Amino acid sequence: MAADPLRRPHEWLDLDAGPVFRPYALTRGRVAPSATDYDLVAFVIATSTETPPGFHPQPEHRAIVAAAGEPITIVELASKLDLSIGVLRVLLSDLRSAGMISLDEPPAASEPHDVDVLKAVVHGLRTL
Repeated sequence: MAADPLRRPHEWLDLDAGPVFRPYALTRGRVAPSATDYDLVAFVIATSTETPPGFHPQPEHRAIVAAAGEPITIVELASKLDLSIGVLRVLLSDLRSAGMISLDEPPAASEPHDVDVLKAVVHGLRTL
């Protein structure tokens, strides 16, 4: 059977869109980090560029470590590497477990809110 010269080899392939890769393939099917949830403004800092024994980093893991040579927030990292936040959180959890990064959460995010301050703000807004 002769191929139609006007037809692309694969109609489902969109060359302008670039490679199509499902996010869960990057995380090996995992959808949640193994550790606690990370604040989006937490700073990621690379602590080691050497791969520990038993950990087999993917190219995305290496890109995260390279980009986190200087402190960078999770949101900035996701934007810089063009990764979704969910995928990035899972990959960060892998790297943190391997000891290759550390996370520095802002104090406001890790400490509970002062109820008295919140009540004072609400009272001040009501008096306006």
